[in-house]
Amino acid sequence: MGKKVTIQDIADALGLSRNTVSKAINNSEGLAENTKQLILDKAVEMGYKQFSYVMAMAEVNRSRTVADEIPQSGEIALFTTSQRYRGSHFSSLMMDKFQQEITQLGFLLVTYSISKDALHTSVLPPTFSKERTRAVICIGIFDKQYADLICSICLPVLFVDAPCWPSGRSVNGDLLLMDNTTEISQFIHDKAALGIKRFGFIGDYRHCQSFYERYAAFRQSLIREGLEYDEKFVISPSDRDLGAMRDMLHDLDEYPDCFICANDFNAIDAMMILRLKDSDLLKQVRFLGFDDSHESRIFTPALSTVHIHTQSLAFTAVALLMTRMQYPTMEYRTVHVATDLILRDSTEF
Repeated sequence: MGKKVTIQDIADALGLSRNTVSKAINNSEGLAENTKQLILDKAVEMGYKQFSYVMAMAEVNRSRTVADEIPQSGEIALFTTSQRYRGSHFSSLMMDKFQQEITQLGFLLVTYSISKDALHTSVLPPTFSKERTRAVICIGIFDKQYADLICSICLPVLFVDAPCWPSGRSVNGDLLLMDNTTEISQFIHDKAALGIKRFGFIGDYRHCQSFYERYAAFRQSLIREGLEYDEKFVISPSDRDLGAMRDMLHDLDEYPDCFICANDFNAIDAMMILRLKDSDLLKQVRFLGFDDSHESRIFTPALSTVHIHTQSLAFTAVALLMTRMQYPTMEYRTVHVATDLILRDSTEF
């Protein structure tokens, strides 16, 4: 198997910075068109596999062809929980691009924020109208009973992430996820080769499908590398319960060489807890997050993480919804979008 081509390889071949190449591949603003095209051509030439922008645009072009055959009127409903669809959470960036694309296709995105009470009582938003709605996209809907309620509406439904359901499919609808496995597995493999042997996990792996897949990747990687799994190094409080996380970390009489974390916020919370306990601990314990949030870049030490290609997720979401609207009886699909490992100071010592 040939060596995986990275963004750094493309940058080296062109004599450009890694940041410039990353901007071109992810279609970020602030880059001259001729420079962008030069980079994209070189990426194709070198066989860069995680070509999010080009691959996603191909999906969008296909979805636009499909959309030509669908009456382009009505609403697409976004069901979300307010604590998820906000700020620097990856879904906020993804939905900005998703809304731009479906608006160009002639649809109106209507957002419904689902409260905790509505989740617990399984009540649809009072202003939601099935008659006006052509399809539903769900973000942060991790309650299985509520997910089942949405699926029972008998409309095309796409879940971006989903309730954790290890024993089988958690939703009767299409499911879009980021690749939660490859980069964690690669990271553990690379660190094990350098002699790092003790790994732990931080995060509520029962919270959602993505967190569970990241935890499963952690455990499977330890087996594959012949490393010991130690239950005491699995810190799994309920989602963002800082008090429980602090107690679990303080109760440890020793720490692993590295913690794999369910997301950046779990990693930063844990790093702050250890720093307050003993500032030298952050020179001994490595941390890998997930999401490549803004906070991961400005925290000290800068957090190693896994980058999610939000534009690619948005384009893929459009394609999945358009084809589901045209072919409502096709088999349900689960799609994972490639991610990239970003190494920073929190693991490089």
